[in-house]
Amino acid sequence: MANQNRTAQQPLAWATQGAGECVAGVDEAGRGPWAGSVVAAAVILDPARPIAGLNDSKKLSAAKREHLFEQICQQAHCYHIAQASAQEIDQLNILQATFLAMRRALEGLAWQPSRVLVDGNRLPHWHYAAEAVVGGDGKVVEIAAASILAKVWRDRECLALHEQYPQYGFAQHKGYGTALHRNALMQYGPCPAHRRSYAPVRLALGISG
Repeated sequence: MANQNRTAQQPLAWATQGAGECVAGVDEAGRGPWAGSVVAAAVILDPARPIAGLNDSKKLSAAKREHLFEQICQQAHCYHIAQASAQEIDQLNILQATFLAMRRALEGLAWQPSRVLVDGNRLPHWHYAAEAVVGGDGKVVEIAAASILAKVWRDRECLALHEQYPQYGFAQHKGYGTALHRNALMQYGPCPAHRRSYAPVRLALGISG
């Protein structure tokens, strides 16, 4: 089956599965921030153990995401969380680094899926039969579960960065381009976790263009 793009119109629901089909949901977190890795998660849920409250991670409170993260890890058939580092983002660009993290997430699953649903409108070049679902994290439970895993994992990474580099305020802004982050970047310069290909970081380094 060739890769295809589609815009899903249905409300949040299980992916339709054919006989013997194994569907994985994939989503990422951390494309926009100026620092840290981009994180992708792949999840194959167990229909016999449904998880109430799954939704786009951005529509959930931090406490609700943490609760659902633990449920997903306990009740899914399998899941895998992977990342591409800030250095890989600089080398590849953010889109290709995101695709790399997605491939790593899928390849790390204990079960290999027969079909993959990816949030967004673009797909990596890979051997999986896949569909891009625009707004999928708010429409398909498999993708919603992946969005929660990726978001919680990346937020935890930012808390670890805050412990290591407290002057940047990573616990507050999670690497995004807030005034606090910009001011710290200009005052202290980049730390090893900053993405040096991003314009604000290049500015702090005194690199133009």
